[in-house]
Amino acid sequence: MSAFFIATSTIKDPQKFAEYGAKAGETLKSHGGALVVKGKAVEALAGARSHHAVGIIRFDNMQALRDWYHSEDYQALIPLRDAAVDMTLVTYEEPAQA
Repeated sequence: MSAFFIATSTIKDPQKFAEYGAKAGETLKSHGGALVVKGKAVEALAGARSHHAVGIIRFDNMQALRDWYHSEDYQALIPLRDAAVDMTLVTYEEPAQA
């Protein structure tokens, strides 16, 4: 069952965010993670928009996603991430189960 996370971000330091993005992207490959989409928030059609950008990353399964997140390579990037961006990461599985 495929798993993915959606990252919503408010960028604090664009240069550090670019560095974080490049380094985080490198860590995905060894765990089978792939960027599905990234985009800039434009407007809220319902509710309130509280972030500037979004990214969706897909993995083969939830264990692969968790292994990536808890890997030494990604954990080492968290201080850079926190300096660069306020980010929320939420995991999902498909197909959606009610």
